[in-house]
Order: sequence, then structure tokens, then C-alpha cells
Amino acid sequence: MTIRDATTDDIDAIQRVAHSSWEADYPDILSRESIQEGVDDWYTEALIRDSIIWSQALMLVAERDGSIVGFAHATFEPDEHTGTILRVYVDPDHRGEGIGSDLLTETRDRLFEQGVEQLRAMVLAANDIGNEFYQAFGFEQTATEPVTIGDERYEECTYTLERESRTQ
Repeated sequence: MTIRDATTDDIDAIQRVAHSSWEADYPDILSRESIQEGVDDWYTEALIRDSIIWSQALMLVAERDGSIVGFAHATFEPDEHTGTILRVYVDPDHRGEGIGSDLLTETRDRLFEQGVEQLRAMVLAANDIGNEFYQAFGFEQTATEPVTIGDERYEECTYTLERESRTQ
């Protein structure tokens, strides 16, 4: 497996992984309408392209045998020394292979190399697997706030990792 910077040629594959992840992860958490609206709103071709080319964003893909099997998306504010991990998704057919962990590790390390001192990550409160994923990396829950997806409101947990407290 290779982790590399995403290119605009990867947009369709990123959208595919996002869609399959939402379908697999959220049917017991989000309504079908919210899943569709969330994917449609957050993974447009224009938004993904902007994230790939924007200098304060990091979009990585995990590639295996010529196919994109996962991606991570983060932004950072160099002046504030903060970064936000927006997404780490792995195609459901490739879970349990360490791909998500490798993507998170590479994202974390690259953001720290950019001068980031504090990372944030957000996960829906009802997403037990997502919450456990960040906790396993040493992130600590620092807030819970409402978030709107589609026309519905959900609780979202914010996790924080300080550079000096990283354990991996």
C-alpha cells in the first residue's frame, strides 16, 4: 500500500470511498436522507478539487494495487499552529488492514512538520468506532456540540491531540 498526496485524478475514487463509508458507517446513526445530503454536500467535485490544491489543506490517499482504498483530509492554520482532521475514511472492503491508522499517522506527522502544535478531529457522538479510533491515537475528547447534516441535528465530539502528548 502507498500513501500519497491526492491529485485531481483521484476525485472520483475519493467520492466513491466517501459514499461507501457513509453507507456502511451511518445507517444506524443518520437517516438515509441525511446520508445522501451529507455526501452530496461535502464531497462535491469542486470541494474535493479545492482541498487538493489549497496550500492549507492536506488530502492524502491510500492506494493498493492501483485502486484508492482510503483517504484523509485535513486543514491547517500555520499562524495559529492548529490543524483539523476533517475525515479519515477507508473503503469498507479494506477495513481491518491498518489503512486508517496509516492514513492518520501520515496526516498527523505531516501536519506536525508544517508547524502544527494542536490537532482537532470531529466525530459524530453515536459513531462508536470513530470515537474509539481517535482515542486509540491519544486524542482526548474536549467538546460535544450539535451539528446539522441535511435537515437533522446530531451531536458531534471534538477530539484534541497536542504535539507533545502524541503517543505513536
